[in-house]
Amino acid sequence: MSAEPTATFDAGSFRDPGGRVFERGSRIFRTVSHGLADDFGWVIGSGLLDHLIAAGQVVPTRETTVRDPASNPSTWKVFESERIPYISYPYEWPFAALKRAALFHLDLHLAALERGGTLVDASAYNVQFRGPQPIFIDVLSFRRYRDGDLWKGHRQFCEQFLNPLLLQATFGIPYHPWYRGAVEGIATREIAALLKLRHKLSWTVLTHVVMLDRLQRMASADRVERSAASMRRPLPKPAFRGLLSGLRKYIGRLEAVRAGPSSWSGYARENTYSDAEVKHKQRSVREFVETTRAATVLDVGCNTGDYAAAALKAGAASVIGVESDPETANLAFERAVAERLEFLPLVVDAANPSPAQGWQSLERRSFADRGHFDGVIALAFEHHLAIGRNIPLDQLVKWLVGLAPRGVIEFVPKEDPTIQRMLALREDIFMDYSAANFESLLSGVARVTRKEQVSATGRTLFWFDRS
Repeated sequence: MSAEPTATFDAGSFRDPGGRVFERGSRIFRTVSHGLADDFGWVIGSGLLDHLIAAGQVVPTRETTVRDPASNPSTWKVFESERIPYISYPYEWPFAALKRAALFHLDLHLAALERGGTLVDASAYNVQFRGPQPIFIDVLSFRRYRDGDLWKGHRQFCEQFLNPLLLQATFGIPYHPWYRGAVEGIATREIAALLKLRHKLSWTVLTHVVMLDRLQRMASADRVERSAASMRRPLPKPAFRGLLSGLRKYIGRLEAVRAGPSSWSGYARENTYSDAEVKHKQRSVREFVETTRAATVLDVGCNTGDYAAAALKAGAASVIGVESDPETANLAFERAVAERLEFLPLVVDAANPSPAQGWQSLERRSFADRGHFDGVIALAFEHHLAIGRNIPLDQLVKWLVGLAPRGVIEFVPKEDPTIQRMLALREDIFMDYSAANFESLLSGVARVTRKEQVSATGRTLFWFDRS
């Protein structure tokens, strides 16, 4: 009889005194303390949780007989939730994904209000994606609504949803590095400092940025009592709904703008290989998925999603994409929505991927630690790191092979026009950059199971297997 898997508490769930998340094998559980028995008992007994789960807004969750592994006497009950295949973070989401998550969060809160509930926080980390579809994962955020309740998550919503969207929609500045550096979002005082008078003419900006910044300043100065009194005023339920609905309408109109031209958004149209070569690569991706039966695929350098779509068509259950250019990732996400693809493109620079960070560098896991993929595809990608970012070829090969047990990597030779343009204004210091050396390095860490040239300039696909 095999031993039961060891339970491990999630390092990012310590903030909620009402319960902890723990994993046992591939299963996800959440403890609920006695202190929440009344409120969360109402959430269950009223049918609110079942209604939101049936609507596809909340991750399926049910009570279980599994015990709290810490044997904490304060634990009331334990619940099991369906596992989300891949955990992503808001600082990795393209603009369209963050906007969709914001609208989803507001819709969820409005739905809860209609059934007598409310949300006590507004963390963007409580929203996850299955493909491009958002879903809420923190069931302990729900409480019974009491007449006059304030929006306790107002500041959090603004800093983790509204302010990053405003940064890009108003100033054309991608929010990803700023958000990643701050983790808890973009502070209201920081976005308020950027606003000009014309921006403040918007009632939404005035209410949710300028006035909120003023209240926060009052709270941190010698006018705490006055600020606290203004924030304690009861909010009638119709006004609460109006606040959420008004913010929803405003965010729904926001569009991403860019301060300058994108390096990559036109790449799919302006690349140096023919339609026949593209079809050849798409066919190879389909054959790879069909042959290996890869259910979860990582598409490194996913561009607008052509090869992710090919992998899904061949039978992959889901694809996570990595794309360094925010505009291109945004186009890929919009495509995933329009075509209903189980494809989530993320804004991640492969040469500087999301690190482990937060409290004790454990609260938010690194990009590498979150992914367990059956297969990886890296097409027209490796030269951007090897030539464009000076990443040593041996290190790059080991990194790519380490992402999944099987994969397809496209090698682009120096003779290719793309690399010739990259080297036009710089010294060629890449003496070991050759197809022969690449194949030798790849053979040293995995079996090369297939090799096929896909362009007249010598672009070659290498299939590998290290399992």
